[in-house]
Amino acid sequence: MALTAFDLFCRVIDNYGDAGVCWRLARQLAALGHPVRLWIDDKTALGKLVPALQPREQAQRIEAVEVLSWDHSAHAIPPLSGVVVEAFACTPPPSYQAAMADRGCVWINLEYLSAEDWVEGCHGLPSPQPNGVPKYFYFPGFTPATGGLLREPGLLERQVEARRQDRRTRLQALTGLDWGELTDDARCVLLFSYPDAPFAGLRRALAQDSTPTWLLVPDAVPATLRDDGALRVRRIPFVPQANFDELLWCCDLNFVRGEDSLVRAQWAGVPLVWHIYRQDGDAHLAKLDAWMTQARWPATVRALQHAWNGKDDDDMARALAATLREEPWLAWKTHCRTWTRTLAAQPDLVDRLVRFCMQHRQKS
Repeated sequence: MALTAFDLFCRVIDNYGDAGVCWRLARQLAALGHPVRLWIDDKTALGKLVPALQPREQAQRIEAVEVLSWDHSAHAIPPLSGVVVEAFACTPPPSYQAAMADRGCVWINLEYLSAEDWVEGCHGLPSPQPNGVPKYFYFPGFTPATGGLLREPGLLERQVEARRQDRRTRLQALTGLDWGELTDDARCVLLFSYPDAPFAGLRRALAQDSTPTWLLVPDAVPATLRDDGALRVRRIPFVPQANFDELLWCCDLNFVRGEDSLVRAQWAGVPLVWHIYRQDGDAHLAKLDAWMTQARWPATVRALQHAWNGKDDDDMARALAATLREEPWLAWKTHCRTWTRTLAAQPDLVDRLVRFCMQHRQKS
């Protein structure tokens, strides 16, 4: 397949989510040989994910991706017969849009991830623009009729290899902490959530469970939690994006938030709970239900997802305790592995996006 130049535009709304998705997309395209420029308005947020980035540098090349300040895009020349991707409707500057008209570009509006039914009907639709360049809606998703999910080549194979290594050794390499007291029979749980989660219910269920649990809480999560009963709480440093998958692979249960972390947790193939970004009028709950329906989660898991996205600590404690019982827990683990295989059988987002752009460039 011919190589195509990509310009990616990113405005950071959520501290890490928007930047995280754009960086994964940029580096995967670059790894395939496509020239990539990432125009971003908040390099500090991206720098948390990519430590090699120097936020004050106007232009920097990292992993074959040219990272540039958004402000400078107003004077940039779009790539000839290339692809312009605006992430999550962050429209490029007017002067850049005007320059696209004579460059033969394909214009992509990369939308947020959703499993809702209407996504399949809207994916790939054109939207005529004043500059004469059609903009296409591109929806990531979980079915063959959508834009797919970000998945680097060899990701699942690397996961299998990593899990052959001692978990304590891997955790020490990732966090710099001593995990010598972590026993083989203990359950590791990652807690990456928004600050309004029902933490007291989580603590109660894990403290009273028969299996000892080590709860890994990143510094970015403002949760007040303490050791209690069978629960041991360990604060861990924020890990770069390149190491986040390995952290997920160390755990038996992952509580994740936002879009990028949800996708990575699904590739981990172990039980996960999604703290979805709260929206006005509880619109986020429709997205949560659509995802659970598509994944066909068991009833106990559905109840837990709802409880975690609610505010009742008693509901959360009951729902988590129910899923941790031996039979539901084993069924959940089996279902997660099946769901991961189902998703992995489909082409990934980058493969689909490149093919989509090639088809529409030939039509223009």
